[in-house]
Amino acid sequence: MKRRDFFKTMGLGAASLVLPGCLFARKQNAPKPNIILVHIDDMGWTDLECFGSRYYETPNIDRLAAGGMKFTNAYAAGAVCSPTRAALMTGRYPARLGITDWIRPRSTIRAEAKNPTGYDEGKNKKLLCPKNALWMELDEITIAEVLKPAGYATCHIGKWHLGPDDCYPDKQGFDYNIGGCHIGQPPSYFDPYGKRQGGGITTLKPRSKGEYLTDREGDEAVGFIKKHSDHPFFLYLAHYAVHTPIQAKKEIVAKYKAKKPTKQKNPTYAAMVESVDDAVGKVMAALDETNLTKQTIIIFTSDNGGLVGTRRWSATDNAPLRAGKGYPYEGGIRVPLIVRWPDVVKAGALCDEPVISVDYFPTICRAVGENIPADRAIDGQNLIPLLKQTGTFNRNAIFWHFPHYRGGDVAPYSIVRAGNWKLIKRYEGKTFELFNLHNDISEKNDLSTRMPEKVKELDAMLAVWLRDTGARMPIKNEL
Repeated sequence: MKRRDFFKTMGLGAASLVLPGCLFARKQNAPKPNIILVHIDDMGWTDLECFGSRYYETPNIDRLAAGGMKFTNAYAAGAVCSPTRAALMTGRYPARLGITDWIRPRSTIRAEAKNPTGYDEGKNKKLLCPKNALWMELDEITIAEVLKPAGYATCHIGKWHLGPDDCYPDKQGFDYNIGGCHIGQPPSYFDPYGKRQGGGITTLKPRSKGEYLTDREGDEAVGFIKKHSDHPFFLYLAHYAVHTPIQAKKEIVAKYKAKKPTKQKNPTYAAMVESVDDAVGKVMAALDETNLTKQTIIIFTSDNGGLVGTRRWSATDNAPLRAGKGYPYEGGIRVPLIVRWPDVVKAGALCDEPVISVDYFPTICRAVGENIPADRAIDGQNLIPLLKQTGTFNRNAIFWHFPHYRGGDVAPYSIVRAGNWKLIKRYEGKTFELFNLHNDISEKNDLSTRMPEKVKELDAMLAVWLRDTGARMPIKNEL
């Protein structure tokens, strides 16, 4: 079922769906590890001590990394949130899903009904951009929809941002939805999480006035773990932090104001990072308390690079990476990734292989002994050979597609990374930028004019991928 009509989405009738049968062949009597996927919003590649920060303090996440594998070349599937979240849930590239930008709130759906064309109407823009999807289709198969029929309790906590009410987590295989709704950021990080004019998190009932949202999410995660400690569970802990608004608990902010700043110097943002670390500590302690640590896989990552250089907000600094959220440079797409799997992943292991958000879906399927859906293209690759440091892992390239404008300085682009080579292709302005990331992680040295054959080779790979995924492209605006 593709693109349900607007009337159903606006509440005049819910779409009914039946998942295709016989998709998941279960392995009987195989041990089933618990899965905890911690997905932070807008956390940059160097926002953790174990990834190089000398300002933020993250002892619990550092301990997680010390007990598992740290990936140095991990990527989000998009430079903004919704594309990555959809890719993570389905194992499919955002271009294939039609979710290539952040999904707008419910009010936009009504506006879209007045403009049924396939392109956004650009004002004084050289390109017309394809409309972004307004939701993730319910006939997409999520990690939760694989695990639930395999006997897993499934819980979503925090940010969802993949469509309006009838596309919420409880419609996508989750038994529990705590805080997941159509909005991409909380109006406030303090209970009741709204503003004077209203508009809080509709799926999170206020509990204690002034309580910090990240603390609440951590508590909810602990409650779920303890309640379901006697059978396998999948916990998707998708913190709203460290997304704007940049708000934190005063006592922690004061601590960072007293610290010597580095390039990372925002004390309020630093306090948000510490609260995320505290929540991870709560989860790890709950696993210890319930004797589930060795039975649980924890994946920790981010949905895109850190937010930098905005006029209103100055969140973090991604150096040595260039730029940040929304940009095609490494600061926009490279993210921290830690995987702890006791007795399977060697403690303190390091992996330099490029991996991306679409890989988590097939990896989790294989880890729990479930087959990957065979009725659709799954773009991700199973990371278990890397985690076990055995076998082979062969992939030619990874890709991105953002056919939209963002702010005043980001034009539509696509990207391919193959080995150490990265090609950025823009559809307005200078067409190509070519970088060797092994020699130039900061992307200061554009080699496109000096290496036209390499540009041609990578552009051909990109063209094949765009065609294969059915990627929608911007077109010339006949002003």
